[in-house]
Amino acid sequence: METAELEGALQVLSSSLSQIKWRLKSSSKRRLEIDGIYWTDILALCTGMRPVVMVDYGGRMPELQERLCAVLRLCQKALPLFYHLRVMVIYDMIYLIHVKELAEHVRSSLKSEQELVFVDLEHDPPKMIVQAEKSSVAMQLISVQKWFSLLFPVDEINNDLLPSITTEVMSIANPSISAPITSQSSDIIDLSSYIEGTQVTVPTLNGWLLGYPVVYLLSLEHISDAIFNLSTKSLRIFKILVCRDDTYKGSGKEELLSFTVPYDLSMEGSNEEWAKAFMAYMEAKWEKCKQVWRSLQMEVSECPPQAIAL
Repeated sequence: METAELEGALQVLSSSLSQIKWRLKSSSKRRLEIDGIYWTDILALCTGMRPVVMVDYGGRMPELQERLCAVLRLCQKALPLFYHLRVMVIYDMIYLIHVKELAEHVRSSLKSEQELVFVDLEHDPPKMIVQAEKSSVAMQLISVQKWFSLLFPVDEINNDLLPSITTEVMSIANPSISAPITSQSSDIIDLSSYIEGTQVTVPTLNGWLLGYPVVYLLSLEHISDAIFNLSTKSLRIFKILVCRDDTYKGSGKEELLSFTVPYDLSMEGSNEEWAKAFMAYMEAKWEKCKQVWRSLQMEVSECPPQAIAL
């Protein structure tokens, strides 16, 4: 992405937000702001730094979904750069995805190119699991990843064939879905009915889907145990920070993503082997878009025990 293309994308996004009269609160503007100073999430998707972002700002469902779809429609009409962005919904959560990057993320996960570390929260104290075969919950997650590979096939998406949700694809992983899938808007990929038929919890799914190197494992029947086990432990917060090119006045450090790990399981902080591997993985992505992001770094801080919502 060249500077001129980035500036054009910024203008299109700002114009689209203004057209639908989406006035974001100040707390939301740090992630997606009308004047373009902070639009980290959209830029992260368009530059390939992230495959999926969760949108937890700018309103509630279904209004938030309608606004995001309206913005994307306007952006896509104006600029091809936004063509592969879509809105994805799971229950009451809403995500923005880049379908090509998500397809690649799924492929990479199944081939173990980005090694995941799992933290079993069902036991006190939580314990780390490196081999997925040692956890039934991790194996269920792999089943979900395989289903995602059917929905987001790399070869077809690389040929600009966008994913379509059909009864056949849905029923492969969830046989209870037998009725025809009602036609969904091309703007929205709603996976709620499928996820409902699996045993994978939302925190586990999100850990993988959002591209974290450490994924919390917890089953549906042990959610309360997991919340207690995590709430009573000190945590380390790992943040990946980026800084955009100097061309953009006022662009300082911005949070690309962040995740937590129990303190006792991350004593080496950024020097943990999995942390160094994840940073190398992110740096490889950064190399492809250094003209947009001036710097990339990991920052680690500590957090005392506190109430956790999973």
